[in-house]
Amino acid sequence: MSDLDTIDLAILKELQQNGRITNAELAQKVGLSPSACSRRHDLLERSGIISGYHARLSNKALDYKMVAIVHISLSGQFAKTLAEFETAVKKCPHVLVCYLMSGEYDYILRVAAKDLQDYERIHRDWLSALPHVVKINSSFALREVIERSNVGL
Repeated sequence: MSDLDTIDLAILKELQQNGRITNAELAQKVGLSPSACSRRHDLLERSGIISGYHARLSNKALDYKMVAIVHISLSGQFAKTLAEFETAVKKCPHVLVCYLMSGEYDYILRVAAKDLQDYERIHRDWLSALPHVVKINSSFALREVIERSNVGL
């Protein structure tokens, strides 16, 4: 981050707001020529600072109206145990986010479900079947207050 100058940060800020902006528009907004802007943009991608582009879909519009926050405890913290769990959880299409945690639980997941019955199916068929799981604690989001996909630059 220390190697980024104000122009790089401006490019990143604009791309976070609109990943589909044309290079010409981006160049104008950040005060560069299109060729200079394109070179910087390419460098930000090659360096891994820009890790990809995607469409942000509405879970509610796709009929996934429930979000569960799931705390998972495993039978141990051995490297093999963690690796086997992580390989398996990546295959679950309903898990939106999975974090390895410090503290009381080993992992925290954010899971999308259509309704309570759908979550019961996900819990039974996917979460309970994950390797080395000894405890699952689920909480249900009542309302989304904020979700940011962008960092404050």
